[in-house]
Amino acid sequence: MKPKEHLNILMVEDDKSVAEMMSMFIEKEGWTMDYAADGEQAVKKFAQHPDAYDLITLDLNLPKKDGIQVAKEVCAISPTIPIIMLTARSSEAEQILGLDAGADDYVSKPFSPLALIARIKALQRRIMIEDNHSKAKAEQEEQTFDVETYHMKISKKRREVLFDGQKVNNITPKEFDLLFTMAQKSKQVFSRSQLLESVWGYDYFGEERTVDAHIKKLRQKLEKVGANVIQTVWGVGYKFDDSQV
Repeated sequence: MKPKEHLNILMVEDDKSVAEMMSMFIEKEGWTMDYAADGEQAVKKFAQHPDAYDLITLDLNLPKKDGIQVAKEVCAISPTIPIIMLTARSSEAEQILGLDAGADDYVSKPFSPLALIARIKALQRRIMIEDNHSKAKAEQEEQTFDVETYHMKISKKRREVLFDGQKVNNITPKEFDLLFTMAQKSKQVFSRSQLLESVWGYDYFGEERTVDAHIKKLRQKLEKVGANVIQTVWGVGYKFDDSQV
């Protein structure tokens, strides 16, 4: 469900009088309602315009396709569509079937129209809270880095390298992995064979000078932003150190 005041609801109900009654209450809220009288019609309507609907109220007992099948089919089209199941049956087993099929809530008939409106609003609030929580979590993850040194921040998930807040561009996957490996253990000296093993893997049989070629290109890209952070330790290998930059 989209976090907004206006809702467009698809009511799937074979009892026309129930649908007509609910349409009055739905319109009073300033929402809109579309109507399907059987399961096949419901799936067809939803499949044609899945983004048009914010919520489905779904009767369990329907002609042509029952509510369980309809729920499974619409959730296959849009896994996030909120569904409130409506039914005259109220056994725990049937409630579990409805929830397992994709329903978010369950209302037993006969029901008060105001009670159903309240359930819709409660579901909307819950989804808005979940959306806000997910957004906040995504924003937090977007701002986190796996490695932070004196001047450099590195995100493995985003394959992003920042030097004093400035992005280092065009780093290849192997160059990134070399930098990440060394920056995780700042000031530790890595031999060429250690870097080959960490970045290329045990099965890589290339010359150790391959590391030198990649380090040279990586340095060129880092130096464009002033990041002289990879030092050569003669006779041994390389180390990352930005403490003196």
